Order: sequence, then C-alpha cells, then structure tokens
Amino acid sequence: MLQNKQTIPKNYIGNSGVYQLVLPLNMEVLIPEDDSVRLLCHITEELDYSNLIMAYSSKGRKSVVKPKTLFRVLVYAYMNNIYTSRKIETACKRDINFMWLLQGQKIPDHNTIARFRKARLSEGIVEGLFNQLVVKLSELGEIQYENIFIDGTKIEAYANKYTFVWKKTTLKNEQRMQEKAKVFFAKLNIDYNANLPLTEPSITVETLQKVVNFLKEKQNDEKIEFVYGKGKRKTELQRATETMQEFLDKQTKYDHYNETFEGRNSFSKTDTDATFMHMKEDHMRNSQLKPGYNVQIGVEGEYIVGIDLSSERSDQLTLIPFLEKLSKNLPEKYAHIVADASYESEENYVYLRKQNQKPFIKPQTYEKMKKKSFSKIIGKRENMIYDAEKDKYICANHKKLVVVGKTTRTSKSGYKSDVTLYECESCEGCKFKQQCTKAAGNKKLSTSKLFLEKRAESLHNITTLEGILLRMNRSIQVEGAFGVLKEDHSFRRFVMRGKKNVETEFMLLGFGFNINKLHNKIQQDRCGCLLHEIKVA
Repeated sequence: MLQNKQTIPKNYIGNSGVYQLVLPLNMEVLIPEDDSVRLLCHITEELDYSNLIMAYSSKGRKSVVKPKTLFRVLVYAYMNNIYTSRKIETACKRDINFMWLLQGQKIPDHNTIARFRKARLSEGIVEGLFNQLVVKLSELGEIQYENIFIDGTKIEAYANKYTFVWKKTTLKNEQRMQEKAKVFFAKLNIDYNANLPLTEPSITVETLQKVVNFLKEKQNDEKIEFVYGKGKRKTELQRATETMQEFLDKQTKYDHYNETFEGRNSFSKTDTDATFMHMKEDHMRNSQLKPGYNVQIGVEGEYIVGIDLSSERSDQLTLIPFLEKLSKNLPEKYAHIVADASYESEENYVYLRKQNQKPFIKPQTYEKMKKKSFSKIIGKRENMIYDAEKDKYICANHKKLVVVGKTTRTSKSGYKSDVTLYECESCEGCKFKQQCTKAAGNKKLSTSKLFLEKRAESLHNITTLEGILLRMNRSIQVEGAFGVLKEDHSFRRFVMRGKKNVETEFMLLGFGFNINKLHNKIQQDRCGCLLHEIKVA
C-alpha cells in the first residue's frame, strides 16, 4: 500500500528541474472575453476620477498603486463577496483576475486597502463615482428615470450587541444623580459656606467643575494631603472632593450621551451612529435588538440607482430624505414612486404632490381590507357610511358621528397635520357598543381629511393595470436586489464603523451589484428590459 504513495520533492519550488512552475507572462489568454472583470474595466474607464485623484494626492503618502486601479480592485472584490482588507490582499496575490486588474503594479497590502477605502473614498467621492455609473447606465438605455422601486432593510452594524445605551435609562440615571448632587450641595453650603445654587432646574458641568475647584482650593489653603490605599483615613474634605468629582464625571458622560442620541432612543458604544433595531435574522427567536442601520435603495431596470443609510428605524421617515438625495445626485427626477405600505404617511403624500411625482404606495390597511373578516369589524371608519355634504359618519346602529372639534397632530419629523374629531350622538343602550368601541362613553373617531384624500388617490393608482404591473415589479426588482445582496453576496453585517464608512462600503457593494447585473443581462440578452411582464398561467 505504501509503495504507490507519491511524495512531494523538496525542490518543487526550485529554480531548475522538471517541477518548476512557469506562468505565462501574458494573462490576457487566461481571462475569457466575456468575463465580468473586463466589463468592469470597460465601464469604469470612462468615469471621471478627478475628485478621487485630488483626495488621493492631498492625503498622506503616495501609493505605488494608481487610485483608479485600487478603486477597481475594491469594486471587483465586492462583486465576488470579498469584503475585508486582508482577504482582498490575499486575492490580489492569488487570483489571476485581480492580477490582471493591477496591470503589473505592486500588490497593495491590507493597510493600503483599508486606508484607501476609509480615507480616500469618503466625503462623497465613492458616491460621485456611483452616480456616474447610474448616468452611464441611462446612456446605455438601461435606465429611463421613469419608475423607481423603493424599499429598505436593516443590516447589522460592526458593533457588539451588548454595548447599548438607552435614552430612557440615561435620563433616569441623570435625574437621580441631579437629586443627589442638590442634596450634597446643601450639605456643602452648611459645612463650607460655599453659596452653591440649589434652585436651578439642572446642575451643569460648569457648576460642578467650579465646586471641584473650590474644594481643591480649600485643600491647598488648609494644606491637607489626600491619602489613598488601605488603612488610610480620609478627611471629610477629601470625601467631599471625590464625591463631587464623581458627580462631574457622570454629568460629563450623560451630556455626551444626550448629544450622541440625536433624536434616537439608543446607540452603541462601539459604533455610536448605529441604532438598536429589530432584525429579520432573529436566530434566537426572542426579538432581540441589535445595533444596525436602516438601508434604503431605489431600483429601476433591476439596477440600484440610489442608496441612503439612516439611523431611523421607521421607513416612513426615510422616504423624503432619500428622494431629496436622489434628485440632488441624478440629472432627472423620477415620475413614478413605487413603495410598500411602510412608507405611507400624509407628509410623504404631500411631498410627492409638490414634486409632481405620482405615488404608487400601498395603503397600510390594503391587505386587511381584502379579507372578508375586515368588513365585519363595525367599529372601523371604512365600514361606516360617510355623508360628505354634512360631514358626518353613520354607524351600524344608524347613529350619527358628528364633528366635535379639530386639532393639530405633529409627527416626529415636525410635520403638522389637521385632524378632525368625530363623536357619536349617543351610544347609550346600543347593542353593538361592545363590538364597536371599548370606550366607556360615546364612540369617537379622529382622522385627517387630506390624508384620506391622498390615500384614496394612491389606492386608485395601484389598482389600475399600470399599478398592478408596477407593484409586481417592485416585489421582483427591489426585494430581489436585497435577496441577492443578503443571500448570494452573503452581506449581512458591515465590516466598518461609523455612518460615513458604512455608506462607502454599501456604495461599493451597490457599484459591484450593478456591474454584475449588467454583465448578466448582456449574457442573457436582456438589455433594455426595464419591467417584467405579468404572466398568466
């Protein structure tokens, strides 16, 4: 059995002998003509790299690798599910496609790759290159700025899940500390006649620092030496100084936390831009919150045309910033906005009307309204009769719900909506009351007439033949794009920290996604196909 065993000779990597491996100097013959790496070079050759070159030449040491080449290497790495700088360096040493991209230039190490991605591609440079790619796709007839399909997903940040800081907990602990500090101030006024303020709404860092300085001056005047360690008895002045220093450190920390929240309810200590959110990947099935970002993308013709990252958990508040960023980056404005029910709000409808953009947004009650059980819920406004002339509703017991007042409702973003309040004339003795309302008194309704008008308009849009086609394509194109990024590209967690770095990373991923998509459509002879047609069995 051992006689047939082959052994590797010691000189298999020697300079001579039959075991020497010789690679051809011309790698062109090894890369197929229709390989995606060739398409990447062809598309990126016509982009404007002036901003990248300017940033590259103004920061730090010069690299032996050209910035355009490094950018191509990074994009091709993201096209092939390689995200860390060390793995990209390894690919440049071993993968012939990466070697072909380098064109004989020195192989960059992982530090060069990491610095280039973090420092050189930030400040909107990679975003500018991505936008140039979108414009290039429109010149090729792959994009027409007609229908944009919008959706969002949450991707986990590169942060420990147990590094959370909660806003409610911070405010509670700060309030407790403030109360203790005021009590201690009163004691210092008695003991040292310090004249410290006791009636201020909150004790600031500046006030605490003045008290610490006052106690240290007291120490110098009385020439008291502070002692530390076991068996040493501290003076009252030392205990008071240490207590005030502890208050000062805590208040400084709370002020920093409050500045970091920026309207959010939480953040992570290791990535302060990340917010704790519910993720779809809930392996423990306990609805555990994890630090992450809400990623919004817009898709047309199966290509990603817009990307925006937000720390806001709700998709509803991300639509307007996303569309404003899109109109700023692209030469034309999209005519039709197609989104799911999570984007529906009066503020979004009003914004689209002002921008002359047609909404194809599914109402939040659309799926429920299609069920037979929904029509049996008599307490719902949709199941009541509305008299537009007299502005009143008629319930299942033929009682009138009349206007009793108006109010203004302010959203988290600051948008103010006019709300009309309705109340039933009398629910006393009504046999449907238990099914209609849980209120002890009469049935009440509150609604915005403008919102109902905009919702009806959008509902009409999505139920037309055009709307049905667009809703079907939204499910295929934008949800399909997230499926490819998460499943095929295995991109479920960022490898960089900070919102700017994360945006750079996802822009590279989107750039690579578009190159792969163009390559696939060329291979399948589907270029110019923007919408999938409805197929009936």
